[in-house]
Amino acid sequence: MTDFHALVAEDEPILALALKQALQRLWPELKIVATVDNGAAAIEQALALHPDVLFLDIKMPGKTGLEAAQALAEDWPDGTPFPLVVFVTAYDDFALQAFEQAAADYVLKPVNDIRLAKTVSRLKERLALPQQRDAELERIVGQLRAMAPAAAASERLTVIRAAVGNQVRLIPIGDVLYFEATDKYVSVVTADSQSLIRTTLRELLPQLDGNQFWQIHRGTVVNINGVAAAVRDEAGKLSLKLRARSEILPVSRVFAHLFRQM
Repeated sequence: MTDFHALVAEDEPILALALKQALQRLWPELKIVATVDNGAAAIEQALALHPDVLFLDIKMPGKTGLEAAQALAEDWPDGTPFPLVVFVTAYDDFALQAFEQAAADYVLKPVNDIRLAKTVSRLKERLALPQQRDAELERIVGQLRAMAPAAAASERLTVIRAAVGNQVRLIPIGDVLYFEATDKYVSVVTADSQSLIRTTLRELLPQLDGNQFWQIHRGTVVNINGVAAAVRDEAGKLSLKLRARSEILPVSRVFAHLFRQM
């Protein structure tokens, strides 16, 4: 019998223990190879261990379960089966309905053996079929697109106030070629300069015109008017060439669909 391995990401120790104990009762053959309490550790351990199943808490410090799943979808090595993803949530009925519509697996906190048993049954069925494993990465990418929250209405930025040394530079929003996240800052890149603003990409996105600024990676938003071409390499990976700068911007699997008609 094939051994399958799982990673549990849950920031509440009591709930993590309850989930592990329930899995031991319902699926004793499953080996839990790591238990972590934050999204960044989930990404790191999953990329190192290549588990067959991920149980990701939706709300975790640093990165949420959805953000961790997106990061893994972007960085997962080619040729390695992507894990089956189960989201762990305490969301209300409205949120659970959204999960069902996205065809995502989930378990509700606190863990219920009856509900978890249904998830375990589905996981076993999918793990037993190699063709489903091969399609798992595309499936989770589609789920992430479907589950992405709509940006809240916000006043659109017309000018970026960015620090350059001891000065504050005023950059018209149309001059920005792309934004790139760097920890607690975002780099603002124009044709001839690069500046920093103290914000996160998550905070910045609702203030940008979605028709002009497209997210192409979890850490990159590009001004589509500054893109010269979208190019695929021999491995099928997509990247963007800019009109006014030499760097090539990679497009993650999650956002590649935006350029299918280009």
